[in-house]
Amino acid sequence: MHTRRRFLLTAGAAAAALAAAVARGTEAASPREAFGVVHTDDEWRRLLSAAQYGVLRQEGTERPYTSPLNDEHRAGRFSCAGCRLDLFSSRTKFDSHTGWPSFWAPLDKAVATRSDFSFGSVRTEVHCSRCGGHLGHVFDDGPKPTGLRYCMNGVAMNFTPGAA
Repeated sequence: MHTRRRFLLTAGAAAAALAAAVARGTEAASPREAFGVVHTDDEWRRLLSAAQYGVLRQEGTERPYTSPLNDEHRAGRFSCAGCRLDLFSSRTKFDSHTGWPSFWAPLDKAVATRSDFSFGSVRTEVHCSRCGGHLGHVFDDGPKPTGLRYCMNGVAMNFTPGAA
């Protein structure tokens, strides 16, 4: 009985803590940053393909191994499909074997992050610093020198070959 009571109290406390964290995360994420490129929802729908809109504006995720950018190995720059801001250099791209284009570092001031409490876990969401478009998430299981893995949706980016 003592063990069952302890289990129920512990489970209840954990559930309450999770609910509080989710509520705080919702409040923290609701006042969005001010972005340099702003469009109405209708304008975004006209400017983007349905797949791009689903990821960039609705924070969706493309299916793994579906983006041609996953296999892009030329020198160049990866930019935001919403506003064309350069985000990543091909020099920081690596094959993470996850099914999405991955990078160990973004270009300076190209992306911003915020906590993402969706799916019952805490992750770090990555978005374009100019238009706020959702790009993917960053994890701490990447290669040196940063140890980070920016796991990006290829549909949220364009690639321009040339100088990296």
